[in-house]
Amino acid sequence: MDQDSTQLEDMPCVFDNAPIGVFDSGFGGLTVAREIAKALPHESIVYVGDSARCPYGPRSLDEVGGYVQQIGSWLVDHGVKLIVIACNTATAAGLAEAQRTFPVPVIGVVEPGARAAAHATKNRRVGVIATKATVESDAYTKAIRHIDAGITVFSTATPRFVEIAEQGIRMAEGPIENYTSLASKVYIRPAFQEIAREYLEPLRRCDIDTLVLGCTHFPLLKALIGGVVGREVTLISSAKEAARDVAEALGRRNALAGIDREPRYDFFTTGEDIDEFRSFGSRVFRTPIDNVAHVDLS
Repeated sequence: MDQDSTQLEDMPCVFDNAPIGVFDSGFGGLTVAREIAKALPHESIVYVGDSARCPYGPRSLDEVGGYVQQIGSWLVDHGVKLIVIACNTATAAGLAEAQRTFPVPVIGVVEPGARAAAHATKNRRVGVIATKATVESDAYTKAIRHIDAGITVFSTATPRFVEIAEQGIRMAEGPIENYTSLASKVYIRPAFQEIAREYLEPLRRCDIDTLVLGCTHFPLLKALIGGVVGREVTLISSAKEAARDVAEALGRRNALAGIDREPRYDFFTTGEDIDEFRSFGSRVFRTPIDNVAHVDLS
């Protein structure tokens, strides 16, 4: 063994036990936080849900970009080592400026989902469902076509899916560990299916073979959406793809937490009803949320 190899083996492992910061306009980003917790079980997370100003979808991109700066600054002040903008609208509005402004890496949810869609499609016809602001920003179309300019992207605003996702969470009463089966039954309701068909049939007629769930609420509706578009259409969850990007980014920077580290999850909401956030969020995060506090960002 040469001297250089011996020196490398003798070098101590570098760990960074600072938390990962994640934020969204409300509860939807908890689907991203959940995927991060699954992919990186030793990492601590600080989550901010801006429930007081939810939803972001109908707001202007300039206004949402200001929220990104405000919440990102708060997370940096709380010592996070990386920030995830777990909201498609906020990513479209403020990712680039956040990456220029903050001293830590910032990851959005548009580029990871776009990349996965570009790699998954076989017929190069991709659908995107998202909020009005995300669709109008053209963020997914630009990101997908940047990877493969030959892909045709069909985008549709589906604002009522956010409403359905949250309504379903409230209706799926029962133990959190049974939430997946409870929610599947709740979401497959005639009224919800009718709305889904109205949104998705035009995309299905465009012969898409891949569909990006361009809102962090939408992974909750995979059974409903998949039932309308059919099994032959691949559903892309930006939450899972973003979690992969977080793991890769921390790995490249030698910033992963130690494997003996007990993770801590802290949740903050700008809304006044902490009990609702705790109850509602526990179902989205799929485990009881205990450390919840109110934060005033105004």
